[in-house]
Amino acid sequence: MDIISSSIIGIGADIKTAAEVMNYVWFIALPPILFFLFKELWIYHIQSAYWAAPDWVVLEIIPPKNIEKSPKPMEALFTTFAGVEKSFDIAEEYISGMFPDYMSLEIVSNEGSVHFYIRSMKKYRHLVEAALYAQYPDVEILEVPDYVNEVPRVIPNGQWDLWGADIAFTNKHDGYPIRTYAQFEEDITGTMIDPLAGLLEVMGKLGPGQQMWLQWVIYPKSPSWGLKAGKALADKLKGKEKIEKSLLESVWTDFQHVVTHLFAGLKGPVEFPAEKKKEDQPLDTRLSPGERDVLKAVEENLGKWQFGVKGRYVYLGRRENFDKALGVSGFWGSLKQFNDDNMNGFKPDNTSKTFANWINQRNRLRYRQRKILRRYRTRNKDGVMITLSTAELATIFHLPDMNVMAPSLTRVEAKRGGAPSNLPIE
Repeated sequence: MDIISSSIIGIGADIKTAAEVMNYVWFIALPPILFFLFKELWIYHIQSAYWAAPDWVVLEIIPPKNIEKSPKPMEALFTTFAGVEKSFDIAEEYISGMFPDYMSLEIVSNEGSVHFYIRSMKKYRHLVEAALYAQYPDVEILEVPDYVNEVPRVIPNGQWDLWGADIAFTNKHDGYPIRTYAQFEEDITGTMIDPLAGLLEVMGKLGPGQQMWLQWVIYPKSPSWGLKAGKALADKLKGKEKIEKSLLESVWTDFQHVVTHLFAGLKGPVEFPAEKKKEDQPLDTRLSPGERDVLKAVEENLGKWQFGVKGRYVYLGRRENFDKALGVSGFWGSLKQFNDDNMNGFKPDNTSKTFANWINQRNRLRYRQRKILRRYRTRNKDGVMITLSTAELATIFHLPDMNVMAPSLTRVEAKRGGAPSNLPIE
């Protein structure tokens, strides 16, 4: 008991000492802490207000029946939207809360009926329509109510359950591309396999009371991203990576160099062997065929417009029909077709995945479920972000061609045409 009492007295003395020290230095220690806290709260507040101000529109994109085009024409939409990229000054960023405009690309299955949506600011509606009609003249574009309002706002509840996760990269560097549509061509016949065929088939298998929501929130990145982060990755793959050493590391390296050659220098002049640097050797000799393919794919991908992307997936349904084998395992299995082990791919982000272990599991699980549903509804960028090029975006979101036979896919029933030129006008 004496030992415990002494420990308690010692802890109390330490707390008292810390309080006395803080009494003298609080005006030095607290302002920086409070400043960074205030900055985070202020940025969140003004950006939320800026984000809520514009009018939004949800457009359903109904593809025609006989599309014989690859996903490449869809790149035109993203290249056009890249034109909204701009930089902001300090006042716009920290007073008005301005940030790059973005839109949301969404593929939704409602009880097996698959729909394509684009949610954008109303001022960009004509831009979206013009880009789509230019590439797909027979496409039908309709303004529709937001489908997220057709389910309860709070899930899970007594009747509904939910599973969801953000979508992250398997590789830590965003410069590595995923498997794009150009790699889905058969070697023998030359036939293009639609990259979305597997995903649409899984979505079409849903039964009553089940829904799948896939969301890609995109905004154009500054071209400087490719010139900096992208170039650094390309230099690393070429063996020209510049490793910046700290002052301490440089001093230690020089010290080792001096000690190593000290005794040899006392006996006579030191001759340093000429070393042929790796970066001076030809690429063909120091890179394997696989490494050359990766380098080529990275450089081609970085040559296109880059977008910041927030990927998010939610599977929800009534409890009596909730089937994780299809809604979770089936979805991620179909998404793995975009993965390339030598470069990049998709995986669920563990920090957002709706699961909880160990302590207070039920409440923590419900909190995660409701948080990801709230973020999906608002289409915000909270959570892990990835970077995709126009080619990668066209691969994961495009109008499927005629070879995709999913019966649940909504398509235009009749071909559109203009009125005859000789139509009498009264």
